[in-house]
Amino acid sequence: MQRLYTLKDNSVENQFFIHRIIAAFCIVVVLTIGLSIRLVYLQIVGHEHYATLAKENSVKIQPLVPTRGMIYDRNGKILAENTQSFSLELIPEQISDLDDTLARLQTLLNIPNEKIEQFHKQRKRQKRFISTPLLLSMTDEEIAKFAVVRPYFTGVDIQSRLVRHYPYSDLAAHVVGYVSRINEAEMKTLPMSEYRGSSHVGKLGIESFYETQLHGKTGYAEMETNVQSRAINTFNTVPAISGANLYLTLDIDLQKTAYDALEGYNGAVVALDVKTGGVLVFSSRPGFDPNPFVVGIDYDSYQSLQSSENQPLYNRALRGLYPPGSTLKPFVGLAGLEYNAVTFEQKTYCPGFYQLPNVPHKYRDWKHGGHGWVNMNDAITESCDVYFYSLASTIGIDNLHGFLQQFGFGEKSGIDLIGEKAGLLPSREWKQQQKKQNWYPGETLITGIGQGYLQVTPVQLARATATLANGGNVVTPFLVGKIVTQDETLSNEKAVSNTITLKKINVQNITNAMIDVVHDAHGTAKNIGKKITYQIAGKTGTAQVFNIKQDARYNENAIDFKLRDHALFIAFAPADDPKIAVAVVVENGGHGGSVAAPIAGKVIAQYLEGLEQHE
Repeated sequence: MQRLYTLKDNSVENQFFIHRIIAAFCIVVVLTIGLSIRLVYLQIVGHEHYATLAKENSVKIQPLVPTRGMIYDRNGKILAENTQSFSLELIPEQISDLDDTLARLQTLLNIPNEKIEQFHKQRKRQKRFISTPLLLSMTDEEIAKFAVVRPYFTGVDIQSRLVRHYPYSDLAAHVVGYVSRINEAEMKTLPMSEYRGSSHVGKLGIESFYETQLHGKTGYAEMETNVQSRAINTFNTVPAISGANLYLTLDIDLQKTAYDALEGYNGAVVALDVKTGGVLVFSSRPGFDPNPFVVGIDYDSYQSLQSSENQPLYNRALRGLYPPGSTLKPFVGLAGLEYNAVTFEQKTYCPGFYQLPNVPHKYRDWKHGGHGWVNMNDAITESCDVYFYSLASTIGIDNLHGFLQQFGFGEKSGIDLIGEKAGLLPSREWKQQQKKQNWYPGETLITGIGQGYLQVTPVQLARATATLANGGNVVTPFLVGKIVTQDETLSNEKAVSNTITLKKINVQNITNAMIDVVHDAHGTAKNIGKKITYQIAGKTGTAQVFNIKQDARYNENAIDFKLRDHALFIAFAPADDPKIAVAVVVENGGHGGSVAAPIAGKVIAQYLEGLEQHE
């Protein structure tokens, strides 16, 4: 059998081998070029970027939260301070299963769901390596419980923090306000750079209005960390700048006197320094304890405050709207004198009612039998309604509106608090715009005695009283007198905004009549004028809560307490050299002379006594 042999073509194989070598060489060249390009990019083009990433793996920027500024009263008594407390805090970056950790902590320490929700909202606005508080102001029992299981909670620890505390509780809550956890809406508006690491922000009162000054400037520390993200070295620090300390014009002892004097009633007391507008008293009762809001008030407690018929969260001094009643009469009388609508001695007969020409409706006086013949001094002293019905009709609503507006009625006072209401000073234009109706002559009459559409706030009423006391210099109420930073002390006093042109004789006549309100035997506030060595110029007021039928008689003992008239009183003293102006509103107090006036008398006496001791 013959075998067949295949002869190899060496030239073909050599060529194929050469091609493979060339291909391999090309691949090597391409890969080498690619590697070279990548190396060039990493070391030259992308050096800065990757160096930064590498640095961030080993360096953490730790925010340094500034210490919040303190708040003091005019005598240096602390109204808002920072106290040391212990908080349970988590660093999300170091926790592998955050939900599981939170669930175990919630079971261990009985943490409410709302605090878990607050924690999630807070951590979302911060870097994962920043410690975020879950529980503030831990109790000794909570600290002990966690200490036992601490090794089983990686990334969770107890930290010492400064927590806001308000030593005077409800006494100054509506003035000072409070701080609370930053909410979702605030996260979108607050500057991230300044509030990184911060968990609280001012919510009400001074804490809110002066948030920027109180918060200070956030600093930071660059910290070198190991692979477990633990700090091993700090190599660059920009220290935080503490917030400014605020010194209020408020006298907390005087505030307590006013607050205590309101016991049994809802209401407000505002007292101003006549010359400057500095607020001496800003009391709204009932108040509330702001301290639970700092650490997170529980749902039931908050609902209790919200649903209370006494509305403790409502700032009556700033936002309460009341008819001024007869406290408006000195201003209406002054308007009559300034417009030459009447002379101070000119008399009007009061039979107990007033009628417009050819109108059968009778506008009643508070005194059923009337006051007889009265001049302006008598009308203010005895609070004769008929006199002021007649005077308001003579002046007219247009002149009356323009004059009262100069004293700040119908506009915000400009006090350094958020949420002030402007009240309401009615006019023809207002009624046409709001109600699509013409103004009626009868509405001018009831405006003249401080009723009808007219509404004022207690701070407005105090401002108008101070303006009258100093002869027309319009002051702007303010609470913060000094702002003290690390570098300087700044005065925050407000200048007189403008001056109303008034005849001195007219102001003096009105003042004399107001003196008789307190010191004359016929005065409606004569009881507070006894046993004092100085004179008080004042005016009582009674504001109806509901309308009474034409021929009906008002019997406060026969109606529900909430339907009784509000009691008001305005005053300044000493009458010959005014230093303090006061406005008091007592809801459902009934009579200004017997309920509201004594409160003002206590405030005035204490303040003037304090001035004498410092002289």
